Amino acid sequence: MRHEDLDEIMVVELSAYPYPWTEGIFRDCMRVGYSCWVMTEAQRLVGYGVMSMAVGECHVLNLCVRPECQGRGYGRILLRGLLDHARRHKVETAFLEVRPSNTPAVQLYYSEGFNEVGLRKRYYPADNGREDALVLARDLSG
Repeated sequence: MRHEDLDEIMVVELSAYPYPWTEGIFRDCMRVGYSCWVMTEAQRLVGYGVMSMAVGECHVLNLCVRPECQGRGYGRILLRGLLDHARRHKVETAFLEVRPSNTPAVQLYYSEGFNEVGLRKRYYPADNGREDALVLARDLSG
């Protein structure tokens, strides 16, 4: 991910989420050295991922595929790429939060070996107030 990608990333972010990240959040993630990746096909951005890594753990903070490209396996490829990158940096455990209402994402994470390890009450903004987040983890050491 480069600063030049941010205009297109924001188009995707705004179309994919009712409560999107701001451009400033992406800039901050790049500034502090998080692992920020884009996926392109035929020179078109189809998705991106942002992950922090520290002390043997990583946290997938944002994994997004352009809405019209969803359901084609891009999310799985992005997730596996992030986790492979984490393994190369000796990460042993991966964490993430996901909305329980985001059924496709929940199914993806479970199918990739994540398990529920907690619940963050009222974590996400929602139309009716707040929505809980499932906290998922996966062992990467094996």
